[in-house]
Amino acid sequence: MTQARWTLVIHGGSGSMERGRLSPDADAAGRAGLHAALVAGGKILSAGGDATDAVEAAVRVLEDDPAFNAGRGSVYTADGTIECDAAVMAGDTLAAGGVAGVTATRNPVSLARAVMERSPHVLLTGAGADAFSVEQGLEQAGPDWFATPERRRQLDEMLARPDGGFDSGMKYGTVGAVAVDAAGHVAAATSTGGLTAKRWGRVGDSPLIGAGTYADNRAAAISCTGAGEYFIRLGVAHEICARVRLAGETIEEAADGMIDALGDLGGKGGVIVVGPDGSGGWAFNTPGMYRGMISHDSAPEVAIYGDE
Repeated sequence: MTQARWTLVIHGGSGSMERGRLSPDADAAGRAGLHAALVAGGKILSAGGDATDAVEAAVRVLEDDPAFNAGRGSVYTADGTIECDAAVMAGDTLAAGGVAGVTATRNPVSLARAVMERSPHVLLTGAGADAFSVEQGLEQAGPDWFATPERRRQLDEMLARPDGGFDSGMKYGTVGAVAVDAAGHVAAATSTGGLTAKRWGRVGDSPLIGAGTYADNRAAAISCTGAGEYFIRLGVAHEICARVRLAGETIEEAADGMIDALGDLGGKGGVIVVGPDGSGGWAFNTPGMYRGMISHDSAPEVAIYGDE
């Protein structure tokens, strides 16, 4: 009997992670979180489950892990609040949902899925998205759940040097997952707390369908991480799918090409991608990216640094 093919790829952000810069504890925590997310999503896929269920499950694990900038552990805005963004997309129907600037949903990725499945809309923001979350009965959490001392320290450090700008030169802790299930359906999910000291309700690429998140059974599923403004301008996630579907590129060629284009504009970051044939991988132009993969015929593998 032929074994059903499935693949799950995840990321926990790209940026300035280099050997020697991360403490041993931070290195271990990141790897443990990635491994746990792969196990959670892989369990669903190995049982013949749906790709959308798998990416949501994997991202929920990363949102609950304070080692990553999503859900619990999200970074602070300049005003000392925490605002989360997330998106989900299913490649078989092109159904999609996103939320931006949400403040009280424990797992923003699940709220994005609720928008996709239980509303006529694609993107909800701010107080409206928070209200929709309560109406849908999603688990709520107070500020103390999201807050972590390390994120507060990072904000205080940034506010102490007001000419230093946002943390665009540091690391991007956005999390994401892409999967193809045994039926050949692809799905993508992304979640983030955004940039430390962000102002004016800034929203990056993560919750924007086509920019930081996209899935199409005819091509691929993509989740992005990095300097969101550049990903928005290039429509990176959709562009990768378009290159595969219309130009006949492989997912590797399309991902590498878009990261090259990102770099040409001055942007930094990375992408994870899977194809409906079970192929999967990543591309990034930063020193490191938290990343991992599991499939029907390979055990969980995780990496952080560029030379892994």
